Amino acid sequence: MIQEGNVQDLDAEMFLTFILGGLATLFVQPLIYIYEKLFGLVSDMSLLELSDTNSKLLKELAEKAPGTFHHSLNVANLAEASANEIGANAMLVRVGALYHDVGKMENPTYFSENQASAVNSHDELSPTESAEIIIDHVIRGIEIARKNNLPDRVIDFIRTHHGTSTVYFFYMKEKQKNEDVLVSDFRYPGPIPFSRETAILMMCDSVEAASKSLKEPTTAKIDTFVEKIINKQMEEGQFLNSDITFKEIQLVKKILKQKLKNIFHLRVEYPE
Repeated sequence: MIQEGNVQDLDAEMFLTFILGGLATLFVQPLIYIYEKLFGLVSDMSLLELSDTNSKLLKELAEKAPGTFHHSLNVANLAEASANEIGANAMLVRVGALYHDVGKMENPTYFSENQASAVNSHDELSPTESAEIIIDHVIRGIEIARKNNLPDRVIDFIRTHHGTSTVYFFYMKEKQKNEDVLVSDFRYPGPIPFSRETAILMMCDSVEAASKSLKEPTTAKIDTFVEKIINKQMEEGQFLNSDITFKEIQLVKKILKQKLKNIFHLRVEYPE
């Protein structure tokens, strides 16, 4: 009508094509869902919906485990920035980071970020029992994610974010009492990360969680701290299946150092 000026001069074939195109757009929405389920893929549209912190599952996490929810938000920001730096899927890794610790909703007070008082729930348990609860949050997370119909690619982040690492604190605590303790009893079941995105999440999760223990952080302390954590993961072979290069790991380290310095509001150290 804009081109011809009146209804009589409309091209019927062009008008019909326009109507069919509009209908096709409406019908494509359910087809995207079917396509994702058939081929195990996740579209940007689905990721955008999952990243909404007002979604049912994330609101439940915020209510039951507020400390874990805040930790997940911080990890998501670190992971997204790291993914952008090396050209990985930033939206996917952000969503994975938001949901990676949903399993902590089952027993929130057994995780330090949710302990509002000086009472520690682990004081009444043996190191072996404590480690079992800590490790179990991965399995619980997978179960919760499946009940809430999260895509498999998002569940992969829950499954791999600790890889085959060890619950070191409780392992050493048990070893003080029992020299014959098996390290396998304190090890996460895995698997180790198998994509660049899941490897990024493992690095960001470990660094963000451990950063809470930094006292009087300085630029040098943060640099050493990030290097130590990620180098240990590399020595344990956590990134062997993730198709991430040494150069990309160095870039992730650089971003994490920058972000932590911003979080702690470090200033330039002037000579006295």
